[in-house]
Amino acid sequence: MRRSAARNVSLVALAAALLSVGAAPPPPAAVGSPAKPPVTKTPVAAGYGGAVASVDADASAAGIEVLRRGGNAVDAAVATAAALGVTEPYSAGIGGGGYFVYYDAKSRTVHTIDGRETAPKSADSSLFLENGAPIPFADAVTSGLGIGTPGTAATWDTALGAWGSRSLGEVLAPAERLAKNGFTVDATFRSQTQSNQERFADFPATARLFLPGGRLPVVGSVFKNPDLARTYAELGRKGTGVLYRGELGRDIVRTVRKPPVDPAADRVARPGDLTERDLAAYRTKRRAPTKVSYRGLDVYGMAPSSSGGTSVGEALNILERTDLSKASRAGYLHRFIEASRIAFADRGRWVGDPAFEDVPTKGLLSQRFADSRACLIKDDAVLKSPLAPGDPSRPTPCDRGGTAAPTTFEGENTTHLTAADKWGNVVAYTLTIESTGGSAITVPGRGFLLNNELTDFSFAPANPAVHDPNLPGPGKRPRSSISPTIVLDRHDRPVLAVGSPGGATIITTVLQTLTGRLDRGLPLVDAIAAPRASQRNAAATELEPGLWNSPVRRQLEALGHVFTQNPEIGAATGVQRLPDGRWLAAAERERRGGGSAMVVRPAGKQ
Repeated sequence: MRRSAARNVSLVALAAALLSVGAAPPPPAAVGSPAKPPVTKTPVAAGYGGAVASVDADASAAGIEVLRRGGNAVDAAVATAAALGVTEPYSAGIGGGGYFVYYDAKSRTVHTIDGRETAPKSADSSLFLENGAPIPFADAVTSGLGIGTPGTAATWDTALGAWGSRSLGEVLAPAERLAKNGFTVDATFRSQTQSNQERFADFPATARLFLPGGRLPVVGSVFKNPDLARTYAELGRKGTGVLYRGELGRDIVRTVRKPPVDPAADRVARPGDLTERDLAAYRTKRRAPTKVSYRGLDVYGMAPSSSGGTSVGEALNILERTDLSKASRAGYLHRFIEASRIAFADRGRWVGDPAFEDVPTKGLLSQRFADSRACLIKDDAVLKSPLAPGDPSRPTPCDRGGTAAPTTFEGENTTHLTAADKWGNVVAYTLTIESTGGSAITVPGRGFLLNNELTDFSFAPANPAVHDPNLPGPGKRPRSSISPTIVLDRHDRPVLAVGSPGGATIITTVLQTLTGRLDRGLPLVDAIAAPRASQRNAAATELEPGLWNSPVRRQLEALGHVFTQNPEIGAATGVQRLPDGRWLAAAERERRGGGSAMVVRPAGKQ
């Protein structure tokens, strides 16, 4: 999740906004340090020297600081991610994992890092079963059982070692300073804390950090995390080995195996089985990116264990034969929704951790397979979900055979950043701890929450008659929908990069942003801001209010579409290379309080 109140909003306006939605106003006495001037956010910036876009102004500023000191896009991305671990601790941090996509300007090639969390070596398909039945989801979410081996620190180490120009200590310095000196609490940080208050209160280390004195942080106060500042300083001095083979790792293991619950609490937190051997054995994976051609451009994404690259790529291939630029708004959305429905049907059957599953990535991304699925789409009718998957190894035009399975649940919280530098290198990086607040378990004395990423596994097959590639396994990576994407032109030069948080809605958010920019001709910031739809092989398509309240909804319903309302879908950021050589950074205007786009040297208006 992202903190949704922009920091340039006055405290009076923030209090009024809270009251307008029925929330209680903050108490008059602030917890922690007094208020300080808010940091200004802007959703779009253009200029030279490089660019950073994230949800948070302090985080974007950390990346820009590194760029100004001569660092490259990889250095800036890690600096921004580390700062998000301070200001967005309920969404990301070194207790989680993520996926990193990098464009190297010198070689004009795209590379990726799979830094997804892994299950303990002791895990098997019954990880979340008890007496043969799935345990309650809530029991897994707030437990040691849902915690996977963290991959974020290893991702930073891999990226900096392969393509960075600065040391880990140098790029962590802005985030260390931010954790020590603090950031300004906004309405959503308070709201997210409030929504987790019951969980957080049951874990003393979490309560001390996020509920000091048993009270919620106050909007406008300064939130400091000295434990995290010390943890970052230690990582910077000693390297990430302290997490995977040192005392920090031992602290994590103790916390997972015996979650430190308040003895006075009623909560029973199931222990996990993470070991020091699991940490020591963890490795990131350097994977070949997914690639499809679309409108004469090459679209690169994240290969499995994420389903983002295959699903976005398949949907683009399905849409390739339709001129979306000339379609009516309803016609465009109809095709977008149906392509998403089909891609999710195929994702559910075929995509999992390739170390455990024979994932037909090449087949899923073939134009032949996409064409065999695209002919299911009719202009005057709607496909029904759950739709049965196709078979990429034997594409059969318009085949409706096979057995359908519903799409399994996936949480909707992460954070995404994009960065570019003066040399033309680009990074799209999405990182997460899964649920808002992750497992709710803070490593005592270390200042960060642990993930509950293993809950992205299917607890049991969605349909026993259909093979589920996303069941738990020893050392297995749970399937993700994270979709950091980089688009190159026919000369292998960057056009744009985008990504978003939002669980399974990440795929549809990235797809809609790409088609909005590449097909509908929207400026990138407008493509990001456009009201969203999300269809994930479900009976109903989710709509944001901007579409729910639009005449286009009635036009689509006349075709047979069924809708439910979702107040907010995703929170994208992107960068774009402009024809005159400037970088444009773009973020949300309103979702989750708006994002923060920055460039090293602003030049002109865009």
